[in-house]
Amino acid sequence: MVDQRTVEAAVADARLAMVEFDDALTWLERARQKPMVPLAAEVWVTEPSYCHVLLVRHRVRGWVPPGGTVEPGETPRTAAARELAEETGVRGELLPLPAAVAVRSYRADWEPTLGLSYAAVIDREVPLAGERGQPPRWFDLDEVWDSAFPEDRDRIRAHVRRMAAEQAAPAH
Repeated sequence: MVDQRTVEAAVADARLAMVEFDDALTWLERARQKPMVPLAAEVWVTEPSYCHVLLVRHRVRGWVPPGGTVEPGETPRTAAARELAEETGVRGELLPLPAAVAVRSYRADWEPTLGLSYAAVIDREVPLAGERGQPPRWFDLDEVWDSAFPEDRDRIRAHVRRMAAEQAAPAH
């Protein structure tokens, strides 16, 4: 069960997310009415040229962003940063606004889970060190990667391209 502090942090970040998928905010409001199942947090990592994304080879789900379950007493943002470090060996600062909020089932026998996606920009020269059996790898933004969540490719690409466009836009 998720503690109240974690729920409040998840709600705040879900409302700040740049994009909502799967009617996640409505799902979250309903889910708050009963003891909540675990939350998930991940990081959509790109590099300063916005041409690559960092993914981790999950033994069941294929290539996915670094992420996992929000532990008791942890905020989703803290969990995302922890999972990034555990799964890639990279410690990076997450951007202020969450990239997205979504609802999905990670396994057929699990209840749907709210997932918050954060973003980070990390130099590709930073050495990678993943968890045993789950290697991290940089993918060209246009490269196709196999994943249990194929919709993530377009979601992540759109986010990275939006970031690139914002970076290229002249400041006013």
